[in-house]
Amino acid sequence: MKKKTSLLGSISQERRPRLAFLYAMPIGLLGGLIGLGGAEFRLPVLVGLLEYPARQAVPLNLAVSLVTIVVSLAVRVSTLSLSSVVPFLYAVLSLIAGAVITAFFGASLAGRLSNEQLEQIILVLLILIGVALIIEGFLPQEIPGLLPAALSWRIAAGILFGLAIGLVSSLLGVAGGELIIPTLVFAFGADIKTAGTGSLLVSLPTVLVGIARYTSRGAFAEQRALTETVAPMSLGSVIGAIAGGMLVGFVPASLLKVILGLILNVSAFRTFRSIKATR
Repeated sequence: MKKKTSLLGSISQERRPRLAFLYAMPIGLLGGLIGLGGAEFRLPVLVGLLEYPARQAVPLNLAVSLVTIVVSLAVRVSTLSLSSVVPFLYAVLSLIAGAVITAFFGASLAGRLSNEQLEQIILVLLILIGVALIIEGFLPQEIPGLLPAALSWRIAAGILFGLAIGLVSSLLGVAGGELIIPTLVFAFGADIKTAGTGSLLVSLPTVLVGIARYTSRGAFAEQRALTETVAPMSLGSVIGAIAGGMLVGFVPASLLKVILGLILNVSAFRTFRSIKATR
């Protein structure tokens, strides 16, 4: 079995923090422009360029996602009122209820899969997210909620959506905004700003549960990965996301989602297929 290689060769301890920071900034910038954290784009970088096995890349990505969520939520609280979320509190809580369950069990599932099986699942999920971004780019930003008006239906649907969101979060190491925001907009009828705030509120406990579960399984035992990758990638992601947030309005978000969906599909396919070819 061949040893896994990178397009840039073996990454040294000195180069890895610099590359993690440099690649995280544009990813955070683009994520900020469309209201997402960019974690789905960080994963191919962690696995491909930075040469982490998928089993290690996922919890590292989750740790970076936690930092970006906390910073984004702090900025939202200081600049926007949370009162707009109150009418959708039932949706947020039901999404959390479902998401934390699968975030807990998803980490265990990832631990039982081989690295090759996990890579195949990641590839499929990233491609599906890329396709979802492309489709979302052609849809109107605000439409009436598609779910029945009955609260019982909406809570049940929220839990079911949450189950899917938590599983994707724990298997990809993402905050889940690429799924939560469309769910709040198209299923529950929230406006895009309210959906962005609601997404952060759902993501925070989901990611915390995932990190706690991965920590209990020893995923963060290697401290060097936290200092070499998580810290610089978190810093780059935050800087990029803040810059992207400041530039919102200058670039059509719908067009950007289509372009980023295509980029995600290509980068995910090339990264994980090239890894398979080197084995």
